[in-house]
Amino acid sequence: QVQLVESGGGLVQPGGSLRLSCTASGMIFSIYNMGWYRQAPGKQRELVATAISGGNTNYADFVKGRFTISRDNAKNTVYLQMNSLKPEDTAVYFCNAKHTLGLTPPYWGQGTQVTVSS
Repeated sequence: QVQLVESGGGLVQPGGSLRLSCTASGMIFSIYNMGWYRQAPGKQRELVATAISGGNTNYADFVKGRFTISRDNAKNTVYLQMNSLKPEDTAVYFCNAKHTLGLTPPYWGQGTQVTVSS
């Protein structure tokens, strides 16, 4: 079955950096659009960034210039490089996979906690 496994979360000081990874298995990674979402306590899950199958990327306004999403189809992995982290970036970050033609349901990872605090 399809599995998305995130890693790389943790505690970091404001202004610091983290790199999240999400490795997929059980799917043809290259035909999925990959995304990172986050959910802070008491808030709805929100889209952070996407890296579509063709390679284009998109970002939420609140992370533009600070976060970079990338994908390595050979490793079935999508990354989220997070720089200049702020306390408001604290959330559980989830990896998401959407089939380019919608032929499967979307898949989610289990999430990884990112805490930005001094």
